[in-house]
Amino acid sequence: MPTIHDVAARAEVSTATVSRVLSDPKKVSEATRRRVLKAVQQLGYSPNAAAKSLRTLSTRKLLVTVPDIANPFFSLIIQGIEEAALREGYAVVLGDTHHDIEREERYGEMLLRREADGLIFLGHNLSKSLGAMMKRNRMAPIVNGCEYSPNLRVPSAHVDNEAAAYEAMNHLYGLGHRQIGVVTGPLASPLSRDRLRGVQTCAKDNGAGRQVMVVNGDFSIESGIAGAARLFAQETPPTAVFCFNDEMAIGVLDYANRVGKSVPGTLSIIGFDDIRFARYMRPALTTISQPMLDIGRETVRLLLGILQGTVTSPVSVTLPHKLEIRSSTGAPPRPVSKG
Repeated sequence: MPTIHDVAARAEVSTATVSRVLSDPKKVSEATRRRVLKAVQQLGYSPNAAAKSLRTLSTRKLLVTVPDIANPFFSLIIQGIEEAALREGYAVVLGDTHHDIEREERYGEMLLRREADGLIFLGHNLSKSLGAMMKRNRMAPIVNGCEYSPNLRVPSAHVDNEAAAYEAMNHLYGLGHRQIGVVTGPLASPLSRDRLRGVQTCAKDNGAGRQVMVVNGDFSIESGIAGAARLFAQETPPTAVFCFNDEMAIGVLDYANRVGKSVPGTLSIIGFDDIRFARYMRPALTTISQPMLDIGRETVRLLLGILQGTVTSPVSVTLPHKLEIRSSTGAPPRPVSKG
């Protein structure tokens, strides 16, 4: 096992400086800190290697990162995480990464410095330093929530996004819709790609693959509005729109109201997530409901299992979803007769 002396030699600093970087990084210059952490990463050094046991360095803190704390989808997941963590005697440290690589790296360094016992990340990105750690250590204390990417090799808790999207589209086809628009999330996200695959499979099964109009969004209300504008500018606009989250569906509903499209009279809208605002929209939003509290609780269970040695492989836990049919979806308008 590499020692603190090996790290000091690689970084060309004293062992005392290495110790300060790992225990009180604010006392060390940024350049020195980065040099030491780079040596730690390259050597695979763990500061607890010289300790008698992992327990002696336990912080009783869990680090949770979200890509956008303003997104209401994450609030119930975080609530579930905190409930489960507090029940087990852990505090939660929350970080908002804003999809920013540098921020993700800084939070990753917190785990490397043992400022938290484990990490739950709710996006789809893992920092470079933690990715390197995963290659050296098959079961580092890291868990993914909401998304699932087997390439990351970390345990995860999520719904079956492909099956859920298939069910949403099948609902619209069952109502009689054939011209359907889709507003995706960022396709860099595995869950967006899974949902799009469900859309495409359902369209093919219903013989309507060419009639699905797909535009890309970023999960914000504003991108839902922009997506609706692009869809309604088509020569044959859709009679239904499926959005990959509720916020974008709310944006489509807002745009429909502004341009005089009645919902669900002339346009059906379906979202994904079932955030708390969905049922209070007018009309109430049909959506795919995710068990957000349970996703949060399950990520904590998996993470503590890694710390306790009971979770020893990157297991994927799929939780149930539910199609909540409300009043934003209905049959398509009848074609106007020409005589």
